[in-house]
Amino acid sequence: MGKFGALNSEFALMSVTDTIQEKLSQLPRKPGVYLFKDGKGKTLYIGKAKVLTNRVRSYFHKSANHSLKINSLLRKAKNLEWIVTGSEVEALLTEANLIKEQMPHYNVLLRDDKSFPYIRITNEPYPQVFITRKLIHDSSKYFGPFTDVRDLRRTLKVLHKIFPIRSCDYKLNSATILAKRYSICLDYHIKKCQGPCEGLVTEEAYQEMICNVIRFLHGQTSGIRKSLKERMDLAASNRRYEEAAVYRDQLQSIEAYTKRQNKATASFEDRDVIAIADKGNDACGVVVRIRGGRIVGREKVFLMGVDDETMERMVSDFIRQFYLITHFVPGEIVVPARPEDEETLTSWLESKREKRLKFVVPQRGEKARLLRITRQNADLLLSEQLRKRKRRRELIPKMVSQLQEDLHLAVPPRKIEAFDISNIQGKHPVGSMVSFVDGNPKKSDYRKFKIKTIEGVDDFAMMREVVHRRYSRLKSEQTAFPDLILIDGGKGQLSMAVSALKELGLSYIPVAALAKRLEEVFLPDYSDPQSVSKASPGLILLRRIRDEAHRFAVSFHRQRRSKSATKSLFDDVKGVGPITRKKLYDKFQDLETIAQASPSEIKNKIGVALPLATKIIKTARREMAIEL
Repeated sequence: MGKFGALNSEFALMSVTDTIQEKLSQLPRKPGVYLFKDGKGKTLYIGKAKVLTNRVRSYFHKSANHSLKINSLLRKAKNLEWIVTGSEVEALLTEANLIKEQMPHYNVLLRDDKSFPYIRITNEPYPQVFITRKLIHDSSKYFGPFTDVRDLRRTLKVLHKIFPIRSCDYKLNSATILAKRYSICLDYHIKKCQGPCEGLVTEEAYQEMICNVIRFLHGQTSGIRKSLKERMDLAASNRRYEEAAVYRDQLQSIEAYTKRQNKATASFEDRDVIAIADKGNDACGVVVRIRGGRIVGREKVFLMGVDDETMERMVSDFIRQFYLITHFVPGEIVVPARPEDEETLTSWLESKREKRLKFVVPQRGEKARLLRITRQNADLLLSEQLRKRKRRRELIPKMVSQLQEDLHLAVPPRKIEAFDISNIQGKHPVGSMVSFVDGNPKKSDYRKFKIKTIEGVDDFAMMREVVHRRYSRLKSEQTAFPDLILIDGGKGQLSMAVSALKELGLSYIPVAALAKRLEEVFLPDYSDPQSVSKASPGLILLRRIRDEAHRFAVSFHRQRRSKSATKSLFDDVKGVGPITRKKLYDKFQDLETIAQASPSEIKNKIGVALPLATKIIKTARREMAIEL
């Protein structure tokens, strides 16, 4: 970087604000996390430090030779904040959590990590095992994250085939079983469940099966196979042939699953092999999970913001963020380069796994071969991702230009706003508006509307109200209008939207409607639908936008319904005020869960007396019966 980097560093120093200058003198000599922020208070970068004063001041030394990325950060930074922690490890964890929460522009980020699915094993007497994307801190066990959903579903299917785990979501405990609240279902009769709902399997036996499920998910299948074979032989010798056949089928399923897993190493150690491929500002990290010497899975994670980053730094950032959301940490992690802050990362991961851990950078042999293969996977996946992105960029303009042709528009509809109405028999009616620019959603421009002037069931009038409110506001604010307005509906909804625009003197804005039933496109002044090919890229784009408007409207409608139910349902229950109502829905999520809960559960979680807890449950069950 040399001379150019030094010049940029001097420029960054000149741009230091008085606020930052003042705070530099106040920095403590303690471990912690620092946050650079812009003039609007938005976090630009989050970092950690063993000694805050040393690390942060290093950015502003005259001799500092920063990368272009850091210089850009310092020019934009207008404020500085910090959080003191008890140790460097604590600082590392705080940094990782804040990065995940705030997604700062100048940090290396794992893309879409919030959407990664997990396998969850619930913490209850008869645990459920299912896929979830939501982590709840309730002592449940989580396995993941998984980046290949198809592989995850295959794994869960195998689990249910091997182990007769219940698939229901009943709140099973000794009280509900004794009360005979639930009955066995088809799964019991086809040998897919042992019938815990009627007490046909003991809690101890079910928990033992769950222990085997956990071992299976850890890749420890040899012990399970041995145990099942012993049980099969015992059952056969006692002439319990039906029971023996069940164990036989389980064994066959495990063996078939194991055969599909490649033997990766002669040893039987657990290890993760990590490789990172980068190009420009993008990177792909691949983790090959090896358990008991076999490859049990491959996870891929795309990263962004890696421009100008060293491999050591990328490895460090990747490990910190990946293992923050991963619950199992093996004893050995093979990496392409020593991570920055290796000592701190080791301490953190050892505390997480409660055992020793080591990083290995192999130069030759079996581990080096595994690292090369993993790197090849990362290279291929990154190339594929970049090709897809390029195709997407090329496709969107084609969609937009094709839409211009399909709808006979004067200009390409680069900005499209779409409307939809959602209600049930006129109850809690809402409208939605979504905005797309060049074929991509612009969520900052999305809008929600509570219907104010219409009573009863009149979707047409509701559409008119929403369109009128949207564009009367844009007109008063003198904000730019869209190139195309899309209405979810047929000719009736379209005519109402056109009427609203005429009243506002905006009839020149192109409007189209897309009906759900036959995916027909309607335009003003045309009684018949337009002859648009079902395979047209323009129609595909319209459908995508219409579906997003529908999703957004339905989501808002559900929120209003839920809020209304929360407000009104327990109003007549003496002793239940706004705070208790909020606690109820925070802890139990929905009405069904409240109805299925026990009085003691309500009492303990909400902090109310037992008689009031009983009233709450009765009210919820009565309401559920009404709804059903």
